[in-house]
Amino acid sequence: MNKPLKLIKIGNSTGVILPKEVLARLRVGQGDEVSISETPDGVTLRRHDDGFEEQMKLAREVMARRRNALRELAK
Repeated sequence: MNKPLKLIKIGNSTGVILPKEVLARLRVGQGDEVSISETPDGVTLRRHDDGFEEQMKLAREVMARRRNALRELAK
């Protein structure tokens, strides 16, 4: 799907209205949460997953503690 979406003012913020086809693909509706992440190609929008967020938090902590070892392994 490659459809232009219009940005709209919502209070002091800016929002976008997602078409129902996109909501169906994400399996979300009004009141649900979505997560956005930056990728090399742009951004990715997905249904929010608390379990995934907790795993990523733990992974970031390990990577911060083991930064030097990970740099050596990357060589």
